[in-house]
Amino acid sequence: MTTEAQGQGEGPGREDWSEETTLRGAQAEVDNWIRSIGVRYFSELTNLAQLVEEVGEVARLLSRQYGDQSFKAGESPDGLGEELGDVLFVLICLANQTGVDLQEVWRQNLQKKTVRDATRHRDNPKLQGPSDADL
Repeated sequence: MTTEAQGQGEGPGREDWSEETTLRGAQAEVDNWIRSIGVRYFSELTNLAQLVEEVGEVARLLSRQYGDQSFKAGESPDGLGEELGDVLFVLICLANQTGVDLQEVWRQNLQKKTVRDATRHRDNPKLQGPSDADL
């Protein structure tokens, strides 16, 4: 993570959590949290394993909510937002550890997709009918 990004934010426990946090700001907040509460970052490979575990928890919820599996007795269908938040946190940790500026990567990625897919999805006959969500 860049020094500029590390200097943003006021750290954990701040009282003015903004609903308008940028990706760069989120990276700074996670970095501040890690350095003050988390002691240090886990290794990149450990964080990769954590990311896979958290994505698996998202998959478990989605497969039961929208797929063919059912929830076990006592298991709640709530929690998708929390699990996605866990995925985002670990993803930000990995970006910080490897020097990836997610704000810039997001901008570049959206631009790439916009150019590459300008008409691709609109002209895809498979997408012309109702979506699975509409059924």
